[in-house]
Amino acid sequence: MQYDLENRTKIFSKEVIMFLKRLQKDEINRHIISQLVRSATSVGANYCEANGASSQRDFKHKIFICRKEIQETKYRLELIAESNKDEKDSVEKLWKEAHELTLIFNKISTTLRERTEK
Repeated sequence: MQYDLENRTKIFSKEVIMFLKRLQKDEINRHIISQLVRSATSVGANYCEANGASSQRDFKHKIFICRKEIQETKYRLELIAESNKDEKDSVEKLWKEAHELTLIFNKISTTLRERTEK
């Protein structure tokens, strides 16, 4: 079975945005929301850039950025969960998808690293 990771990251970005639109924009949430939108949408944007990379080195660089951004996204989702306890189920669903994406980008990164070392 083949997965369209580009589309999957786009769907994830949209789901994060739709979730964040529902949250109260208080002083705490406002800052976290801003950062979370940036990191969550950066994953898909950088993956699209990786697919259009001009070299193997450029591809590898973009994949490492994807990995970094999805890890940051998980961190910020945990903060949102802490400050919005009534949204626990929604955050958990997003966090699980972010975790799956983390595993995918970690695997891609490991494979790229192994190829470079050979």
